[in-house]
Amino acid sequence: MTFKLLAVSAALIGIAVTGAVIPGVCDEAAPTTPITVAAATQGTAPDFTGINTWFNSKPLNIADLRGKVVLVDFWTYGCVNCVNTLPHVTELYAKYKDKGLVVVGVHTPEFPFERSAANVQAALKRHGITYPVAQDNDSRTWNAYRNQYWPAQYIIDQNGKIVFQHEGEGRYDEIDRTVGRLLNASS
Repeated sequence: MTFKLLAVSAALIGIAVTGAVIPGVCDEAAPTTPITVAAATQGTAPDFTGINTWFNSKPLNIADLRGKVVLVDFWTYGCVNCVNTLPHVTELYAKYKDKGLVVVGVHTPEFPFERSAANVQAALKRHGITYPVAQDNDSRTWNAYRNQYWPAQYIIDQNGKIVFQHEGEGRYDEIDRTVGRLLNASS
């Protein structure tokens, strides 16, 4: 093994273990770059496409979720920012799942080792994730949403329109209020 390959391998292992971010290599959004998108601007939510494997659920599609509020959470288990958001997403799911919220995690890998279904399954167990997760190894759902960052959350209303988008960590209270408001509007 060449010295350069050894150095790159060590750096990648360090990133995976520590969650460090190297500019230009890892594209997590800074918590200061949130974006809210009006439904009229974003339009109808794209369907889940090119999904390799579904965990905790049979295959889902947006059309069948009409009438529900849906949180689509783009993440990957090797991203420290994504891992930091998971407790908030799982808490939101626990709080609202019986009131009409469907959370769909879209696991889109950044690195080759994140493509393994066994590794994704282990991450779901490690983080206590029981909501549906789609494994998007070919980034087809990622591309359908025109997503660019890990993590990213999209809230879809009961009519299938994206009413909220956020990239990065944070804004947890605002996400909770948006979901709660949408669910109360349908009550």
